[in-house]
Amino acid sequence: MNTPNLFSPYTLGRISLANRIVMSPMTRSRALGNVANELMARYYVQRAEAGLIVTEATSPSPDGLGYARIPGLFNAEHVTGWKKTTDAVHAAGSRIFIQLMHTGRVAHPDNLPSGARVVGPSAVAWDGKIWVDGKGEMPVPTAHALTVAEIERIIEDFARSAELAIDAGFDGVELHGANGYLIEQFLNTGANQRTDEWGGSVENRVRFVLEVAKRAAARIGGDRMGIRVSPYSNAGGLRSNDDEVETLHEILASELKKLGFVYMHLVDHSSMGMPPVPESVKEKIRKAFGGTLILAGGYDLEHANADLAAGRGDLIGFGRSFISNPRLPSKLRDGSELVAPDFATLYTPDEKGYSDYP
Repeated sequence: MNTPNLFSPYTLGRISLANRIVMSPMTRSRALGNVANELMARYYVQRAEAGLIVTEATSPSPDGLGYARIPGLFNAEHVTGWKKTTDAVHAAGSRIFIQLMHTGRVAHPDNLPSGARVVGPSAVAWDGKIWVDGKGEMPVPTAHALTVAEIERIIEDFARSAELAIDAGFDGVELHGANGYLIEQFLNTGANQRTDEWGGSVENRVRFVLEVAKRAAARIGGDRMGIRVSPYSNAGGLRSNDDEVETLHEILASELKKLGFVYMHLVDHSSMGMPPVPESVKEKIRKAFGGTLILAGGYDLEHANADLAAGRGDLIGFGRSFISNPRLPSKLRDGSELVAPDFATLYTPDEKGYSDYP
């Protein structure tokens, strides 16, 4: 059997990937009116050399649209908008999952549609600021603590959004359980200080994500579901030193295996200055899950191939290098010099720094 490398084909559930390179999800804030558009379709199809593309974070609920100009997927207009991207990516020969993310307490009310509000597991303030068009960086208010009935509604929002993703032509759905947003807020004691069945013990804190996972998998099939996790991340004001992080993620991996999830996407943000994910945690997740493991975080060609050859993961996610190098797989294969991204245009509203890289 040949040793796997970035350019080896791979079977992921019911789909075939041309290579093991994953374009990681990255918020880019080009969805004017929170609807995916032609500019976004052009951006993704430019990067369709990736074996698998995971889209930017997309909200399943009106109150999950906490950032400026991020896309939603909870109505017919959203489905029509996203179909432009899925059709283009499939025509170019790649596969694409949508990442579903509810921003939770990491939100500003001025970015939300009428009637929506900033919510979280508990009324615990995050000491951060969020960009609002026309106003600049604004302090984030304390979130409304979700009631049990509201939690149920959001679980249903995720499941319905997963169904809409298939209607829009996506190959599958990735739940965003990382980077400090609502799913991870329930997992982490820095944001979840509930004393009911949704907080406290590890088993209670994983309840929300597992209920979302169960219901979504029942609608579209676990073999079209993945999840992204970031153990020990301190994004969004979460605690990175929780001594139960390892146990929690091992339990989560084991339960997702039972649901038939097709992959876990484990990101280590230590290359961006956050606490590293210990190898022991990665190994426990891989063993407990047993399915496809995507590794992401500061990878280059050598590091990626080494981890694939050693069996530490099956696919490798690349993020920022895809921003400014649309044909990143070709560049990696050819040993071409990579272009650095323009950080000033990461979240601006037009094609500059988005779809205009050579």
